Amino acid sequence: MREEGGGGRARRTLRVLGIETSCDETAAAIVERPAKGKPRILSNILWSQAEAHAPYGGVVPEIAARAHLVHLDGIVKEALKEAGCRFSDLDGVAATAGPGLIGGLIVGAVYGKALALALALPFLAIHHLEGHAMSIRFSLDEGESLAFPHFLALLSGGHSAFLSALSPGRYRLLGQTRDDALGEVFDKTARLLGLPYPGGPAIERLARQGEASFSLPRPFFGEAHGDMSFSGLKSAARRLAEKSKKPLSDRARRDLAASFQQAAAESLAERMAAALRLHERAIAEEERKKKRRARRGEKKLARRIVAAGGVAANLVIRAELEQVSLARGYIFSAPPPALCTDNGAMIALAGAERLARFGGVSLFAPPRARWTLSA
Repeated sequence: MREEGGGGRARRTLRVLGIETSCDETAAAIVERPAKGKPRILSNILWSQAEAHAPYGGVVPEIAARAHLVHLDGIVKEALKEAGCRFSDLDGVAATAGPGLIGGLIVGAVYGKALALALALPFLAIHHLEGHAMSIRFSLDEGESLAFPHFLALLSGGHSAFLSALSPGRYRLLGQTRDDALGEVFDKTARLLGLPYPGGPAIERLARQGEASFSLPRPFFGEAHGDMSFSGLKSAARRLAEKSKKPLSDRARRDLAASFQQAAAESLAERMAAALRLHERAIAEEERKKKRRARRGEKKLARRIVAAGGVAANLVIRAELEQVSLARGYIFSAPPPALCTDNGAMIALAGAERLARFGGVSLFAPPRARWTLSA
């Protein structure tokens, strides 16, 4: 830990080890967070279990947990080696404590706690989705800050939600999927089309060769609330595939992939526009209350939309969301595709932010399969 003027953790450069084992990626990273300026990824090591789960068309929890147990220690050591760090160079250990598959969460959290205890370091129990939310900081230009409050779209295999990011650690839910998460729907539709797991990248590749010629639904289109629904889209794609008494032709598979992806992107963008209106009204009301209480000038809304999570790596979806953002006068931001999917760097950064701001230690925080991200 290097001092930058002394006087508490917030004035120091922090190095934190981040551990991510919430699903089917075993990941560890070392991130350096300066008191001022852009955080740096010193190492970001990931071992993907995709091959192990491919025969099943999705993640098998027991296989995932056992794989984390086998590989995590080696991944952590590799992260330290690549970063040129020793354990004594660390200021804290962060691990995903939820939400996710409970077996994997237990492996990562217990390993992180044991390591922190042995090294007499703070342990930070991190919400997986907050890790995704923080990862945009790696993509900002030098000197550019992530202002609050801003609009956040969290889009992954297990979660699809729109939130107002009020401040670090404080989020207000604006809308979420009422059934399947969008990433899960991509995986299931990919299986229908005979594509390998993970389904999102496979559909995106196949869709580039097709035309969006099939008609598919856009659930909740035009409704005022911020919720989403994707199971109907998945079912409609399945019915189209089952109409044929013989296997789909290559052209039909390409066109169905393109149609599904376009419908998903347009539906998501329309639902985001509805949630954005709720975000603007909620922030305006909160600022009016603050002004009445404190008699201070009104704080301006941060006109930034952040998309994060594995689905945000899809370039067609990014383009649709960016179009909505620009039309409403917002800057659209998303991490590089490699940092949209699960990784240790996002957990390390979230841990470093928590350590710098709050200095909190969560050694006794339990792993949680379900964990709401809210204010």
